[in-house]
Amino acid sequence: MDAIDVDLLVIGFGKGGKSLAATMGRLGKRVAMVEQSAEMYGGTCINIGCVPTKSLVHHAEHPGTGKPGERHRTAIEATRVLTTRLRTANFAMLDTIDSVTVITGRAAFLDPKTVQVTRGEDVLTVHAETIVINTGAAPTVPPIPGLADSEHLLTSTDLIAIDHLPKRLTILGGGYVGVEFASMYAQFGSAVTVLDAAERIMPREDEDIAAAATEILRGAGVEFVTDAHVTLVRDIDNGVEITYQRDGRTHTLAADKVLAATGRKAATEGLGLDRAGVRTTSFGAVEVDEHLRTSQPHIFAVGDVNGGPQFTYISLDDNRVVADQLLGSGARSTKDRTHVPFTVFMSPPLARVGLTEREAHEQGLSIKVLEKPIADIAAMPRPKIVGETRGLMKFLIDRETDRLVGAALLSVDAQEVINLVAFAMRHDVPASELRDAIYTHPSSTEALNEVLSMPPVR
Repeated sequence: MDAIDVDLLVIGFGKGGKSLAATMGRLGKRVAMVEQSAEMYGGTCINIGCVPTKSLVHHAEHPGTGKPGERHRTAIEATRVLTTRLRTANFAMLDTIDSVTVITGRAAFLDPKTVQVTRGEDVLTVHAETIVINTGAAPTVPPIPGLADSEHLLTSTDLIAIDHLPKRLTILGGGYVGVEFASMYAQFGSAVTVLDAAERIMPREDEDIAAAATEILRGAGVEFVTDAHVTLVRDIDNGVEITYQRDGRTHTLAADKVLAATGRKAATEGLGLDRAGVRTTSFGAVEVDEHLRTSQPHIFAVGDVNGGPQFTYISLDDNRVVADQLLGSGARSTKDRTHVPFTVFMSPPLARVGLTEREAHEQGLSIKVLEKPIADIAAMPRPKIVGETRGLMKFLIDRETDRLVGAALLSVDAQEVINLVAFAMRHDVPASELRDAIYTHPSSTEALNEVLSMPPVR
């Protein structure tokens, strides 16, 4: 059995882990990066997450010519070319550093400082002074009778890989992932139905925002069945049949494919965390403190596997926290994160930061609510230029301090504008300063001049 000793071992090629590996490697530290599949060099984001899904969103919004199935196949192939190129570049990013070794195989702890990597009959033992777990998360399949055994079941990973467009796609789950895929595949030409047990889609959002998003999606052809409790999934001759309960009655729905969009869980299976003395939470994530140390001080966990927000940019910041522990003052922590924005890439995108209106009232804040439909914002010509005037902007302002406490942007370019709003919130910039700032023209940011000047709607 071969064996190597390194200063740092990273298990999983995700954003946080690969960034830390590159930093340490360039400093001359001996680094081993273990990834179980050569198809996942670079991590979830570029291979089966952010990059391919947003590439498909782009192609769905700009379909070109041809039949729906042909346009979809073109989008899938273009996305494969893109992810292959990025995967190759990510591998090279580490492989070209002399002190970094990329190892392909499955990792499992033997003890707190020793990991065994296997690939077929090949076995390598890696001993490391510092270990970073960066194995990400995997889609979950809810325990609905017949679902896991269905030949027509898809996870998000599966759906972005198939090159035939489902004529009828049923999505289980009306959360953010379900909404993104519903928007995308309705634009590709699938007949999309979303089943959700909640009373409305995106239940974490304020009702007015969720209602506006629902109206846009219905306009794109998406059908929503809420308060629907799925009880059975079974394969039939021409696809799959979903049985659900609603209003005390039993209903059935036929589809070609069914997408489980009901969340993701930390990928820790087979790691042998018990042998390393690494504790997990009740949800199965690796338990970490504010500095991302596990129950073993020399072992860290970054990215989705540690149970934090499942965003690539959070994984990148996890890398900064750990790097500060290894190379800096050790003061940086996850508690430093405030006003982290996120975007749901429906068409147009929904981006939000801070509190919802409901949360602000629950906290007893006295707020002004400024809200306006995109089509009515005269100072924002860009939506009219690009032909996308759907949506609205909503800002929550503390009446006493004139500080933004939350924002929801459902509009073209929302994924960009939200970063400015979040930056202002983090640095305590008054709403009036954002209102009176000078922005380029024509841009979506100009909407801040008008919407932040209007009288509150409540």
